[in-house]
Amino acid sequence: MRRQYDVLVVGGGPGGAIAARTAARKGLSVCLVEKRPAIGVPVRCAEGIGKDILTEFVEPDERWIAADIERARIVAPDGSSMTLEAGMAGNEVGYILDRKVFDRELVWQAAEAGADVSVKTRATSPILEGGRVQGAVVERCGQVERVRADVVIAADGVESKFSRWCGIDTTVPLRELMSCAQYLLTDIEIDPRATVFYLGNEVAPEGYLWVFPKGERSANVGIGITGRKSGSGHRAKDYLDRFVRRQFPGGKAIECIVGGVPVSKPLPSTVGDGLMIVGDAARVVDPLTGGGIYNAMFTGDLAATVAAECIGAGDCSRERLMAYDTAWRTSRMGKAIERNYKIKEYFITLSDEKLNALVHTGASIDLAEFSTFTLIRELIKRNPKLLLELKALRDALS
Repeated sequence: MRRQYDVLVVGGGPGGAIAARTAARKGLSVCLVEKRPAIGVPVRCAEGIGKDILTEFVEPDERWIAADIERARIVAPDGSSMTLEAGMAGNEVGYILDRKVFDRELVWQAAEAGADVSVKTRATSPILEGGRVQGAVVERCGQVERVRADVVIAADGVESKFSRWCGIDTTVPLRELMSCAQYLLTDIEIDPRATVFYLGNEVAPEGYLWVFPKGERSANVGIGITGRKSGSGHRAKDYLDRFVRRQFPGGKAIECIVGGVPVSKPLPSTVGDGLMIVGDAARVVDPLTGGGIYNAMFTGDLAATVAAECIGAGDCSRERLMAYDTAWRTSRMGKAIERNYKIKEYFITLSDEKLNALVHTGASIDLAEFSTFTLIRELIKRNPKLLLELKALRDALS
């Protein structure tokens, strides 16, 4: 690891890896530092991603595809369900990845492009000069070093500290931080081609529970509930354990992960002087689904592209880097986050009765016309009691 780079990337997840790969491919000198001793572990993700959006950044490879999904099933609190086939379910179907291999592949591609990679290397503070970020102090295997860079890309995940050290408030409101728990269960009866989402205030208050196949008889079985619904005796893990005992009594858990996912609005600003923030650290997780792999890669690629332009122009000021912030907010991804935040805010208010009505109606809609708006239109038509609030939701999305 040198002492001076064009770009320093903090964090080796998909956002950081793609940022490093893009920067290197554009001819910049770049270093990626990862605090963990190995890329990709421990996995802290349900590992699902849509097929089309994945291929924007990497060609699918059987080495890191654990399951090829053909449909999604949504289960209402009363046990009824609706099934969305591949053409209608959007990003809720696709691939279930093996993140241990996938993340390493992305970082390997960054290294192949020319990026330096340093694991077990923790950024401990920014190098600030005149209020501008000029690199980071890092601790590598117990040795403290100063690494200077024209631009630092913070890709250090939901627990991001680097941005906060640079003066950006990254606090997530408790009600908008999903408390999550997940088991990798084996020896269970599942549909290996379907993702399943369970709704209901008894199952997963203000969230949902998922079953994502990772083979013929294994799956990621996890849950996310809002922080304000979590407490002694009703933590995410408590809800998950009750579900597993009921649904998969013979399942064997060979992995257990817990963590938080921000389902808030993105940070008000994702740039500073010499600083860009991507992925979960920027709060660009989809607020409705909690999915963040694609959004991390998208923002990582965009940040590196803008960084290359600014470094080439000799101006890495906040004003110049703001092109990144503006571009992702006006992108399809940014607009989806804005729309899905409004939908999420509506859905977390729903009683089980209303969730049942939603699923019953969705199951009866001609899937050839399925969309958010057709669903709302049909809900209004078939559930006149929900007219006012559904109209308000429709108006908010228009």
